[in-house]
Amino acid sequence: MIIHEGYENLNLVSPVVTLGVFDGVHRGHRALLESLVSRALDMNGESVVITFSTHPKLVLDKYTDDLSFLTTTEEKIILLENSKVDHLVIVEFNKKFSQISACDFIEEVLVKKIGAKHLIIGYDHHFGRSGEGDFNTIAHCSESHDFVVEQVQGLHTEEGAISSSSIRDALLNGSIDLANKWLGYSYSISGTIVGGRKIGRVIGFPTANIEPDYKYKLIPANGVYAVEVRLDKERYPGMLSIGSNPTVNSDNKARSIEVNILDFNEDIYGRAISVNFRKRLRDEVKYDTREQLAEQMKLDKKQVMELFM
Repeated sequence: MIIHEGYENLNLVSPVVTLGVFDGVHRGHRALLESLVSRALDMNGESVVITFSTHPKLVLDKYTDDLSFLTTTEEKIILLENSKVDHLVIVEFNKKFSQISACDFIEEVLVKKIGAKHLIIGYDHHFGRSGEGDFNTIAHCSESHDFVVEQVQGLHTEEGAISSSSIRDALLNGSIDLANKWLGYSYSISGTIVGGRKIGRVIGFPTANIEPDYKYKLIPANGVYAVEVRLDKERYPGMLSIGSNPTVNSDNKARSIEVNILDFNEDIYGRAISVNFRKRLRDEVKYDTREQLAEQMKLDKKQVMELFM
């Protein structure tokens, strides 16, 4: 996959295009991307994905503190590469860009700059100023150009339609199994290991505190999770806690992400770490004593070990 910063000076062969945020690059997105790649092969052309360097909500929403997303730009690039797309065009999304109408975008960007002959969009896709460009608008705008618009249907499971927003809701509710099913892979968080209070060492379960790399990365619901830990090229089973650790932090309500890497004892402060969420084990609980917490963590460890056997 060739990555382009912006759409100037492109030299593409019969490009078949799709565009969107693609937060999560979930199973629904990948079904659309399969159609894109297949259509490009049929036309002896190249498949092109247009996405944005910044999520539009971070530019358009007045309040951004509560926003959270499934993937960083770097994570999206890796997932899109796995979809066998020929070209990825990353466009800077700013206030000026947000004011371009759907019809102007088709004419000035897709047709004149990219040379697109075929556009594929999802069943609920909107683009252009104020989201005015739905399928009917786009089809009408394309009539004056040698340009075809194709709409693909969304992907549904027995639990409902797959979308980025439904996956975000599932994660915020602690429904890791459902979120991973809709994503088609295990949700992950990457960050740096920072210093903590080291209370885990006292009860026999030393933990590494994770500071996420991306401010807007969605953090799943509070609780204890079985995770796969990645340090450099090595992988380890682990149990991860999200929350305020009420048993040992009764005076501190700050939320933290801490992982105990099973049977691991190295000093890893300052190192990069990633965790893949495999299963939610339980809610966060306030125990009367640290000894009770330690006994519960032994049971948690047993579940994790059984999962990774």
